[in-house]
Amino acid sequence: MKSNILKTARQILEIEASSILRLSRNLDRSFEKAIELMAGCRGRIILSGMGKPGFIARKIAATLASTGSPSLFLHPAEAIHGDLGMVTEDDVMIAISNSGETDEIVKMLSTVKKIGIPLIALTSNSESSLARYSDVVLNLGVDREACPLNLAPSASTTAALAMGDALALCLLKKKGFQTEDFAMLHPGGSLGKKLLKVKDLMRSGKFNPTVLPETTVRKALLTITSARAGSCSVVDKKGKLLGIFTDGDLRRHLRENGEMILKEPVKKLATLKPLHIQEERLAAEALHLLKTKKIDELPVVDKKGRAVGLLDVQDLLKAGFV
Repeated sequence: MKSNILKTARQILEIEASSILRLSRNLDRSFEKAIELMAGCRGRIILSGMGKPGFIARKIAATLASTGSPSLFLHPAEAIHGDLGMVTEDDVMIAISNSGETDEIVKMLSTVKKIGIPLIALTSNSESSLARYSDVVLNLGVDREACPLNLAPSASTTAALAMGDALALCLLKKKGFQTEDFAMLHPGGSLGKKLLKVKDLMRSGKFNPTVLPETTVRKALLTITSARAGSCSVVDKKGKLLGIFTDGDLRRHLRENGEMILKEPVKKLATLKPLHIQEERLAAEALHLLKTKKIDELPVVDKKGRAVGLLDVQDLLKAGFV
């Protein structure tokens, strides 16, 4: 019994895998035209499908939206009962139907064409009503489902999902969508955290205390207190980082020299050429530095070496890194 189950499972996976490989071999100019239509879209890319293809359409819409292309899912049954009002002449539509004859999809098409928007079909029937209405037909090429009964959408939905990913990710590349853009659209969860940069979390402005080398220790302490920080960056007149003075430096020198050090220039107590990080680096890198070097704060510099921020381990804690 077990061997029969495993045999069936392998057959199902092989059928679905072959459906994707067939897509890869059959890609042609139609795919490039679909990308051109999507890249030129001034509105939203609308995905529609009925039943299981509808769930695939929702996933493709979500992938497009998360990679910088405004998108939404339009249920075809709801569309013909008023939701077509969401469609504008600036949009592009992708409709999914393996047979190309899904009743709700076909009923929706005449109105879609009256609006005048480009229509891209994902179907296995290039002679279908959906194909005839469409500006671009991406043939899924599925002639048999992985289902042993050849009924449940399986190979066809796998192929549609893979084609949708190919469209979304090729469009991402064509648009020049970058890591920074992805991070902006994924501020929550582990993906967002991985892509956050130091400049997104650092303290800046009045919360980034800086002093000149000749500033007295007393005045440096007041500057640190005012910024509610645990250290201040020592900079030259151009703002370039020279050192860092921390409350730990103060305690150590107080034990050794007493209160007289409060009148000394801060450069005598500061750590010169300190460990620092560039503002464009990933916040995860800063966390690694703080952990491995066992320090609590890092000066942040720009490309010219100017002290533009301060990153405290507490800032990373608040962002959920620790």
